[in-house]
Amino acid sequence: MSLMKLVSPISAALLCIGCASSSPTPSAPENQAGTAQNAQVVKSRDGTYTGEVIGKAAPGSKFSKLQIGMSMGEVQEIMGGTPDRFHTYESGKRWIPFYFGNDARRMQVLFKNEGCLIFTDGNAWGGAGGDLVQIEVDPSGACYKP
Repeated sequence: MSLMKLVSPISAALLCIGCASSSPTPSAPENQAGTAQNAQVVKSRDGTYTGEVIGKAAPGSKFSKLQIGMSMGEVQEIMGGTPDRFHTYESGKRWIPFYFGNDARRMQVLFKNEGCLIFTDGNAWGGAGGDLVQIEVDPSGACYKP
């Protein structure tokens, strides 16, 4: 088999893998960098990844106490219970061969009168997830997109 016949399929596969995306569907208009116009990029509590905070929580509100990187349990403790609504969806990482991280799925939750949160929600086969990656302050609840 010629070298060119072998390189072409491998190159095509690598190109497809590199194009996979894991960004959640943004709820605010995007700028050219791909983040919401009023979004602030924030490091997680342990500093290993970044997340987004969209909008500004009122001082003393429950949302003002949240931090990127918190677990669902920590968030529920601060918020005083379970979310009012939630749903899960696949991220682009779901289609990366041999991806075993916890971000192949995402979970969006709504806390009425506060806003929406997005968590990682495990890999394609279940697994552990639950890291807070996006906080959107929106008391109207319009941020929730099922």
